[in-house]
Amino acid sequence: MASEVHMTGPMCLIENTNGRLMANPEALKILSAITQPVVPVVVMAIVGLYRTGKSYLMNKLAGKKKGFSLGSTVQSHTKGIWMWCVPHPKKPGHILVLLDTEGLGDVEKNDSWIFALAVLLSSTFVYNSMGIINQQAMDQLHYVTELTHRIRSKSSPNENENKDSADFVSFFPDFVWTLRDFSLDLLAEGQPITGDKYLTYSLRLKQDKTFNLPRLCIQKVFPKKRCFIFDRPVHHKKFAQLTKPRDEELDPKFLQQVADFCSYIFSNSKTKTLSGGIKVNRPCLESLVLTYVNNAVLALAQIENSAAVQKSIAHYEQQMGQKVQLPTETLQELLDLHRDSERGAIEVFIRSSFKDVDHLFQKELAVIFVSNLYSLDPLEEEVKAGIYLKPGGYHLFIQMLQDLKKKYHEEPRKGIQVEEILQTYLKSKESMTDAILQTDQTLTEKEKEIEVERVKAESAQASVNMLQEMQRKNEQMMEQKERSYQEHLKQLAEKMERDRAQLLKEQERTLALKLQVSNCITSRFLFFCFLSILPDHKLSVAGRT
Repeated sequence: MASEVHMTGPMCLIENTNGRLMANPEALKILSAITQPVVPVVVMAIVGLYRTGKSYLMNKLAGKKKGFSLGSTVQSHTKGIWMWCVPHPKKPGHILVLLDTEGLGDVEKNDSWIFALAVLLSSTFVYNSMGIINQQAMDQLHYVTELTHRIRSKSSPNENENKDSADFVSFFPDFVWTLRDFSLDLLAEGQPITGDKYLTYSLRLKQDKTFNLPRLCIQKVFPKKRCFIFDRPVHHKKFAQLTKPRDEELDPKFLQQVADFCSYIFSNSKTKTLSGGIKVNRPCLESLVLTYVNNAVLALAQIENSAAVQKSIAHYEQQMGQKVQLPTETLQELLDLHRDSERGAIEVFIRSSFKDVDHLFQKELAVIFVSNLYSLDPLEEEVKAGIYLKPGGYHLFIQMLQDLKKKYHEEPRKGIQVEEILQTYLKSKESMTDAILQTDQTLTEKEKEIEVERVKAESAQASVNMLQEMQRKNEQMMEQKERSYQEHLKQLAEKMERDRAQLLKEQERTLALKLQVSNCITSRFLFFCFLSILPDHKLSVAGRT
């Protein structure tokens, strides 16, 4: 039959290993198999917290008693997205693709990116949760829709397409909310209601923007919504002991609820369709998987690398705050402290970063570190304080300058900031000096002229001194910048070598697997070739043997 598929059980489609997403080549081979005529697919995906019975529902949809893992411990069994292709029980000539996901909220891994990929790949999306509909679930759905939009935006070559809200909604699947172990009475304003009415009631808006935001988003992106409510299958403690529950051990009411759910999925789940009404088949689904996984990795890299930059900056600022006592005695002392702190901060970034393509984020980090080094100025705020714009303020201002100069000349090893601060103040604050002179009514016009000329003369001399000092400092800064650049190159080279070694290991593992399969096929081929050249009587003897 055209719709026949050969999967005896589920297979991992998208692997989630150590937070890294990767499409499984063996599963992609199953999708890439071309049949004639081309068979469309109905894709049903389920997500939710771990240990909430998702896999049980999926096995029921597959028509099997086992298949998707039914873990009985706190550790969830599914890592990534698992796929099981089966003939559609109600739509001849269609394939039902079931996607089971790792549990969100897993004590080992909580990955909303898996959630977002399930939304993108499915034509019917099931959100499985325990108990009632709550705000936490609403917020999670809202967050995932934002991730989904980001992934798809990177997948589309047409930027304008992604700005079209109608198109944004068109690729979202039908939405089904399954509430497990529901123990409350379904009542609203004292009247019995259905599961669908309960969902509609839960999505009602209030006079609260924060409360309304996720609800508005869910209403917008999931135009078709259903809600199924399930009682507890058996007593909670007894169910925990049933590692392989049989239907006769479960509550008949629960079994009927499961049957109603499966019937709805079989009858109402649509064929996966792309923009323009293109119906998805298995090879097309393979392309979607590769496209969305690759772009999920890019979107994830952007988020993680931005966070890595902030971690690195925080580490640098913490180290500089602990080590530096400003003003330092020499510029070289400050540069040494900066270099040590920068080296540790780069290590923090590399540990936290993920696929920093062309090292854009690390280059950005290098610029930030250099800017931080130039911005160290412990006396700037004190000099800028406007405490001198008052009667008598001019004399206080002059006294402050005298004290600064005296302290500078008395120090055997001068702080690196003193000349720069004096130059900045005397040259760039001339307007402030004029304001102080005008405000201070105790000075005569002659005194003002004399003081202005004296301040300007001192400013000119300070400019000469500062130019010489800045030239020396700039030379040291350039040397430090070159050392920082070399340090970045060194650590980048080490990281690239580690990445290359890891890639070689993965290639060797893939090649070994392919060689194993090839050797097996070759052996069988040679055996049959040998039988074909034997005389008929030897074939008869061989047959008897």
